[in-house]
Amino acid sequence: MTRANGSEDLTAIEIELLRNALGSICDEMYVALMKSAYSTNIKERKDHSAAIFDASGRVVIQGESQPLHLASMLGLVEVVLQRYPIDAMAPGDMFVSNDPFVGKGSHLPDVALVMPIFAPAEDANGRGPLFGFIANIAHHADIGGMAPGGIAGGMTEIYQEGLRIPPIRLLAGGEIVSDVLDLILLNVRVPTERRGDYMAQIAANRLGERRFSELFRKHSPARVRAASVGVIEAVARRMRSGIAALPDGVYRFEDVLDDDGFDAEQIPIVLTITVDGEHITFDFDGTGAQVKGNINNSWAGLQASVLFGLKVLVDPDGPTNHGMLEPVTIKAAPGTVVNAVFPAATAGRSQTCQRVIDAILGALSAAVPEKVIAAGNGANLLIAFSGDGPSGDYYLYMETIGGGAGARAYKDGTDGVQVHTTNTSNLPIEALEREYPLLVERYELVQDSGGAGTHRGGLGLRRDYRGIGHTLAFSVHGERYRTPPWGLFGGAEGATGQHAILHDDGRVIPLPAKTETIPVGPDAVVSIVTPGAGGYGPPGQRDPSEVAEDLESGKYTDEYIRAHYPQPANAENPGAAGDAKETSS
Repeated sequence: MTRANGSEDLTAIEIELLRNALGSICDEMYVALMKSAYSTNIKERKDHSAAIFDASGRVVIQGESQPLHLASMLGLVEVVLQRYPIDAMAPGDMFVSNDPFVGKGSHLPDVALVMPIFAPAEDANGRGPLFGFIANIAHHADIGGMAPGGIAGGMTEIYQEGLRIPPIRLLAGGEIVSDVLDLILLNVRVPTERRGDYMAQIAANRLGERRFSELFRKHSPARVRAASVGVIEAVARRMRSGIAALPDGVYRFEDVLDDDGFDAEQIPIVLTITVDGEHITFDFDGTGAQVKGNINNSWAGLQASVLFGLKVLVDPDGPTNHGMLEPVTIKAAPGTVVNAVFPAATAGRSQTCQRVIDAILGALSAAVPEKVIAAGNGANLLIAFSGDGPSGDYYLYMETIGGGAGARAYKDGTDGVQVHTTNTSNLPIEALEREYPLLVERYELVQDSGGAGTHRGGLGLRRDYRGIGHTLAFSVHGERYRTPPWGLFGGAEGATGQHAILHDDGRVIPLPAKTETIPVGPDAVVSIVTPGAGGYGPPGQRDPSEVAEDLESGKYTDEYIRAHYPQPANAENPGAAGDAKETSS
């Protein structure tokens, strides 16, 4: 049925069918970008996302990829609409942006391309009305600035972090605005690779535009618009229902960030959650002030972190869109580390995002203990290598490395993975060594790094890198190197991480968690050890066969088993821990 205002009433089945149609467009854009990109960070590690918006700028569909990229999506189209009237837009236009303050992004390496989508024209000479927008966002391996890769210790303001791009037109009527692209490429390292990634982003949006043209031949724009409204309203209903299932009450938790790479240490993240019927409030009163170093979070990053932390508990299987915001209030004073103000350095904001999610899970462990997990590795550990390789060509390689995932109420934590909002893969050694003059000498799980418990925490990773025939430039940015990942309900904490330069002559030079760019010669190895994760439940209640497997697998030493479980278990005496459990209960 069509209403007087031109909108349509759709059944739930029709809305779901069109939701899947929109989701397929979003997913195809995501895959096209991945398969067309030049850099390993996108084509191998999948550090990119895609989304569809309505004409007012509300997210209708975000692909199931990078939750943190929601931060750079929620306010993006709103800013574009503020700067560019709809009448000034044309089919084929695209707008580029990355700025956390002007563009409502989260940090500079995440560059978004937004494209308006118009309904079919009513006559051959006209332009149809604006239907909405499509966008993709990709983490570029370099955005200029003082450090290769854009995320290293030593940065104190956003000007040092790279090129700031407000929402500006990169394509006009389908044609690249070469002056703008030239300006961007002039300010970044390895511009050929960066250009290839931008072209992949452009191609992905063009594919999305074509798919919308095909969709409009099957369904009227009014019908698709009505479905978009229905999808947003459905998500809001699902979120309200999930929140209503939480016990009403006030829940509080406090965690800390290790440091900012300068003078600030043990920076508090304080969270009070109030559940009141179908509404929930997240109040960060008491959280530390924004800091000199580059771990400050933007409002967009905070919003995405809160929504992720809540969604995984109340509606993990539902779509991701603007409806998630409807029953949620977030309070965070401007000028704090979770809601920094200009010109704060924000490149490493994902460290703070991780700690916000840890605080949410810690607070709501009292409400839904069966749904939360112990603290994971709590970091988005980013490393960057660059230099002139043996061929004489300059290269730049950056990646983030996983660690332990927190133990669950029913299962062990996962070993060696990215956690929470940083849903990327660890780059395979084969891909790394094929493209860069680097040799990975060790890649392994870290023994004893997952906290003991009824269910153990996940293990951290170790990677050792050597530059082949050249002196490279190296930087690293990590967290949970002083404060270990906590366990829940009697579970033990996980191990902290560490970095070091291991020289062939035996010298070992420990590095801080947030290291400025330093030279490393070919006679030394960069050794990265990532944090593990906390355990869940009393270790004495762990199944004895699982204790024996922990030992037999080599993931844990006999010393750790003896120290954390009532009695060691092994292949010859697998029942020993079970006997101890019975006598200790």
